[in-house]
This record gives sequence, structure tokens and C-alpha cells, in this order.
Amino acid sequence: MDKNRFNKIRKDKIKETLLIVDDSIVIREQIKDIFEKENYLVVTCSNHNEMLNIINSYGIDLIILDVELKDENSIDFLENNNKLLINKLKIPIIMISSTITPDIIRRSIKAGAVDTITKPYVDEEIILKVNLWIDYKRKQTQLSQSTKLLRDYEDTVNESFIVSKTDKNGIITYVNKEFCRLSGYTRDELIGENHSIVKSNESSNELFEALWHTIKFLKKPWKGIIKNRKKDGSFYFIDSFIKPILNQKGEIKEFIAINNDVTEQENAKNYFKNKFKGSVKNLNRSITLSNEYEKAINVSNIVSRINLDGKFTYVNDKFCEISGYKLDEVIGQAHDIVRHPENPSEVLKNIWKTLKEGNVYKGILKNKTKDGSAYWVDATIVPIKDENNNIIEFMGIKKDVTEIFSLHKEMEETQKEIIYKMGEIGESRSKETGNHVKRVAEYSRLFAIYYGLSKDETETIFTASPMHDIGKVGISDAILKKPGKLDNEEFEVMKTHAIIGYNILKNSQRKVLKAAAIVSKEHHEKWNGKGYPEGLAGEDIHIFGRITALADVFDALGSKRCYKEAWNDEDIFSLIKKERAEHFDPKLVDIFFKHKSKFLKIRDKYED
Repeated sequence: MDKNRFNKIRKDKIKETLLIVDDSIVIREQIKDIFEKENYLVVTCSNHNEMLNIINSYGIDLIILDVELKDENSIDFLENNNKLLINKLKIPIIMISSTITPDIIRRSIKAGAVDTITKPYVDEEIILKVNLWIDYKRKQTQLSQSTKLLRDYEDTVNESFIVSKTDKNGIITYVNKEFCRLSGYTRDELIGENHSIVKSNESSNELFEALWHTIKFLKKPWKGIIKNRKKDGSFYFIDSFIKPILNQKGEIKEFIAINNDVTEQENAKNYFKNKFKGSVKNLNRSITLSNEYEKAINVSNIVSRINLDGKFTYVNDKFCEISGYKLDEVIGQAHDIVRHPENPSEVLKNIWKTLKEGNVYKGILKNKTKDGSAYWVDATIVPIKDENNNIIEFMGIKKDVTEIFSLHKEMEETQKEIIYKMGEIGESRSKETGNHVKRVAEYSRLFAIYYGLSKDETETIFTASPMHDIGKVGISDAILKKPGKLDNEEFEVMKTHAIIGYNILKNSQRKVLKAAAIVSKEHHEKWNGKGYPEGLAGEDIHIFGRITALADVFDALGSKRCYKEAWNDEDIFSLIKKERAEHFDPKLVDIFFKHKSKFLKIRDKYED
């Protein structure tokens, strides 16, 4: 077919393109006829040279390759061309042969093929397998696009802020371009040095002692203004947010700092302070500077004042702009008018206590607009005192940081969607529905809550548990979809899905993906040490693995699979009781039966 005509047809009408390689023209035409009716564009050839020419000329989405061509062995060919076909072009290849033996299956999969089909084939089987792998490739493409989007988000943060990372001892491990530009140092001059390389001698030791106490010992974020020194000896100010990054054990792995350059604002503030100390002779000039400084703050910040009763007495235009309220709708109203209902009452009580004791409050607050939508502010609230040191009102100066929080939330949601879609890929390989991973996720969250895990751990296992069977993408259909019991050799192959899933995920630096790696590897371990792949026992099995094990078995027993019918409830309950302290963590079994109605409610809600 002419290449231009081929590309026009593909663009206008066809979704994906198949290449059929067989030395029998009858077989080629039969398979071509089948898939043209399925709305695929089909190209055929009879040998490996033609196959390579076609692949180099056209965009091929899947190949059906005869094992034994005339004078050619396709498994040997695939082994020799694995880097091009599998690693670079990522084309799924299905091997077809009249004699599919275990050895051919093993060699084909090892060479890079995704599946095998026996001649004479059944139309429904070959259509199902092709559709499955085309759908898998489509999801892989979507996954790659989503991953790129995550990287783009990270790049956006790097372009917008001054970012640095240090290890737990304060040694710099990463700086972005903005950090280098502001400090005057090159990346090579900074990496491996203590962060004190940019510390100003004019910054008080008390500030840094409080900073390190907060992030290293309390393991909490710290926020504040820091005066640093450039390579040339000049100074700069940063509004810094430093967060400790913890591992699964709650140990500090590193610190990340996201900073804004506030040198101009701080210089203006210091200039104003110095000038304001002038004599009465310069009072008028000082008043003028004070007005100008107030004007500068009003232009660049959200400013409000409230009285001792907590009611607004003043708000600036920035406040009205972000909140959606008009000036006359705010003055005289309690400050609760913009309080978001998700802010815990304890936090607000603490803020009010801090202010009434005469202390400055600094922190990130979630507020709500007139229409109920949320916005985030970086707030500094100062008690204003009279000449007798009595508090007469409170002034709030805030920055809108909604965009940063929205970006963070979008990155988290994108990551969760990617993880969930990957979980669906694993389940679809074995004809299990997306509702299976939904149910396992919901069961896992319920177990985590009643087990006493933290809110963060609970959300982590809820997000990670759908990935428990992702390793099934590496198991052939001949084993994965076998109707009936697997023999010993087949079962040993099936067991490798736990390690396959772990290897896919283990090198990720993301907290949820690291948890998913644990779930993938350990959800077939047993409390008595007789599980796989490592024979772990008791609490040596991670709690995420123990929870997912019971959640997965409970759902699998009640679901119809290609190799079994669904069990009735009494038989399921009987087995779970029998396997208490054998297969399953006894505490989790007790939780299951104590809250059984809630697990059944989840099952009914997400029924297949």
C-alpha cells in the first residue's frame, strides 16, 4: 500500500495498526479479514526482512508473528531484535504456531513476546487477545503522558521558586537554577557543602536553633524569613518554607526548602525602621515614609484588622478581591465569615490564644470565599499594642498561596489516578473487574482505620492497595487465564508476579509507590511463615501486606473467576476463621468479624 495513502487512512478512520507475519497467504488473509472487520488497519508480510521494512516505514501498534516461517525461526529473530522491537518501539508481539509447547511459551516470553496463540485459532480468542494488548498499550501511553505531566508540574515549581534539598545533616544534595542565580554560586560549588555556606553572620543563632529544633526534632515544617549571604558577600532575604521528608518508619530522609526572594520588601522594611527612629525634627518625613510603606504592603498583600471581639474593622482591596466580599459586607462581621469549615476548631483556638497572649501568629490557613470555594493564605497576624503595652487590635498581613496548594493537590490526584489505572491494568490481565481493586482499596482503608493506623498511613494504603497484582502484567495468558488448577510448574511461574510487581515499583521515590511496592511483594505472605515470595512471618510482614492479604482473599473468594465459582458467605467466613493466626493476622480477623456488616456494605456498593 502507498505510504501516504496508508497514513491518510490511519489518520481519518483507523485507531490502531496490526502487522501479520506468516508464510501462509491463506492465514494472512484470514487474520486480515478478521481485524479489518474490527476496524483495525492491517498490514501483512511473509518474512522477517519485509517485517523490518514495514516497521521502519509505518507506525505499527501490534504484531502477530508466526513462530516457524520458511527457513526462519521467529523466536531467534525476536531475541536478536529485542532492543528495537520491545525496548525502543514497545510493540506488543503475539506468537502464533501450530505447535505451542511449554518450551516455546517460555522462550517466546523471555524473548519479549506478550502472548501465544495456537493454530488452528478461534476467532474470538485472537480478537480478545489483540484487543487486550492494544488496550494495554493504550493505557501505557496514557500512563507515560500522565507521568510526563507530573514531571511538568515539578518543573513548574522549580521555575517559580527557589528550591533546595539537604540530607538529614544539612548537606546540600540539590539546588535549582533560581537558587544558584540568587546566591551567586554554581551547582558544583554548592552540592556536598553544608547549607551554612549561604548563612549570614548577622542572622541570630536563636533563629537557626529554633529552625533545626522544629524540622529535625519535632519533624514539623518551619516557615520564616532568613537573611543569607551571597558568594560576593552581599545579602539577600528569603521567605522560606522548609519541610522534613520522612520514610516509612518516620525517620527523616531529607529536607526540602521552597523559598521566595523577599529582599526588596525586607530592605524597604529595614529602611523604614531606621528612618522612623529619626528625631521629632524629621517626624513629617517619617510619617510620609510610614504611609508609603503601608501603601506598599497594601498593594502586595491581603491586609485586615480585627478588634478584640474578633470583628473586622478594616480590610483592603486585596482582601475583597480574593474573598469575593464587598467592603460593606465585611466591616463589623466576625472574622469567622471567611473561616473554612475544614479548619479544626483546635487550630483556631490556638491562634486566638497565641494572639491574646501578645504573640505573633504565623502559619498557612485555609479560608473560604463568599461563594464557598477555598483559598489558601500564608498569614502573619500581629497584636497591635498601645503605649501601655495593652492589645488594642490585631492586624493580619497575608499572601495568597492558593496556586501552590492547588498545584500540590493536582499532582497528588494525578499520581493517585496513575496508580489506580496501573492497578486496573493488572486486574484486567486476569479478567478481574475494576470493581475488585475498588473493593480491595475500600476494605484496606477500613482495616487501617480500625487497626489504629494514622490518617496519613490509612490514605497511603487506600491509594496503594489497588496495585497489589500489578505484577500480573508479566504473566502469560496461558497461565493467568487457565480454566482450572495450575500444575506445580505453572504455579511457580504465577508466584513470580509478587516480585515482578515489586521490581516495577521499588525504585520510585514517591511515598505511595514505595507503599505499593511493599503491598505487591508481601500480600501473599502468611502469618505462619508459609507464604511467598520470602516466607516472612508474623509482624515481619509489613502491616500494608497483612491488610491487603485479607482484603484481597475476602473479595476473591466471593467473586467468580475463570478457574472457580464464587463462594457463599458462610464458607468464606468459615475459612477466614480457620486461617486466623495461620494465613491472616489474628487482630485483622477479629476486626473483620467485629465490623463485618461494614465490609459487606462496601461489597454491595461496588458489586460487579
